[in-house]
Amino acid sequence: MLFALIGILIGAIIGFVLPYTYNASYSLYISVAILACLDSVFGGIRANLEQKFDIRMFVSGFFGNAIIAAFLAYLGDKLGVPLYYAAIVVFGGRLFENFAKIRRNLLTKGE
Repeated sequence: MLFALIGILIGAIIGFVLPYTYNASYSLYISVAILACLDSVFGGIRANLEQKFDIRMFVSGFFGNAIIAAFLAYLGDKLGVPLYYAAIVVFGGRLFENFAKIRRNLLTKGE
C-alpha cells in the first residue's frame, strides 16, 4: 500500500512539474484509454481487498485494456462507426461494478 501511495505522489509531482498537452483530435482515444485504465485500477483495488491481487495480471490488464479501448475508438473513427461506445459501456459498467464490490467489501469487513 505504501508503494502505491508513493507512486501516486511521484506521478502527481511529475504531472505538475512537466505538464504534457496533446492534440485535441486525440481526446476521444485518450479518454477511452483512461476509462479502461481506471477500470483496471479499481479491479486491482478490489483484488487486493479480496487478497487475490497479482501484479502480472494487473499490469497486463492495465496496458492491454487501454490499448484495446484506444484501438476500438480509432478503428470506429476510421470506419465512421462509434465503436468507442462499446468500450465506454463495458469499461464504465465494470468500473461501477468494481466500485460497488469495493464498497461492499469495506463496509462488511468490520462485521
